[in-house]
Amino acid sequence: MKTLLLLLPLVASIGRAPGGGTLSPPARVPVVVELFTSEGCSSCPAADAALRELARAQSVPGVEVIALGEHVDYWNRLGWKDGFSAPAYTERQRQYAAGFGSGSYTPQAVVNGRYELVGSRGTELAATIAKAAKAPQAVVSVVVSGGTAQVRVSSVPPGTPATEVLLAITESDLASQIGRGENSGLLLHHAAVVRQLLPLGKVGAAGSFTASSALNLASAWKRPNLRVVALVQEIASRRIVGAATSAISIEQ
Repeated sequence: MKTLLLLLPLVASIGRAPGGGTLSPPARVPVVVELFTSEGCSSCPAADAALRELARAQSVPGVEVIALGEHVDYWNRLGWKDGFSAPAYTERQRQYAAGFGSGSYTPQAVVNGRYELVGSRGTELAATIAKAAKAPQAVVSVVVSGGTAQVRVSSVPPGTPATEVLLAITESDLASQIGRGENSGLLLHHAAVVRQLLPLGKVGAAGSFTASSALNLASAWKRPNLRVVALVQEIASRRIVGAATSAISIEQ
């Protein structure tokens, strides 16, 4: 009994600030993982599964993993047209490939615009996410209200080159029954699919930015599964220096 009584003050002190208040858990560092993928690629389902699990479990310590599934269109001519694909995502991958010198391939994961790797390598992907979280971060917020996303950038890391702000809308829990091509007969489950990716403008010289964007949501998109993601990205290097995300309410 004496041992128990000695331990009680220690247990009671956990989670308390010096002034007696409750300590808030440290904020997680947002890290963006863009997965360039295709329903026509037989190597891609494993990568979708790896990113989907990282985003679901949020198992990288101190990190908020933000998943962006970007379906490229260059597989469409090989037997199966991916309904989520768009030329814009193919072009975005090409821009990254030019910087990395890697060439475009699927499944390719790009982490905060800084690192690229084969997306199905789950252990390596988690380690790369942890490494990316160590870089200085911009202060970014995004709030969704009344069908509008309000994005604010308060500051960027000192010495950051010119940056722009992008807004993505993602939908999770999407699946497709594949009828032809390399994945014929399979039911594929996807990491959060990018439905829209729009530029909002450039961050000012003082490192600040504020903008509002109306959300144009297709009726087929399931509101409980939608999120908005704000990205602050260096224009020349394509490195992502800040991000924030918010759910979209059912009423939007």
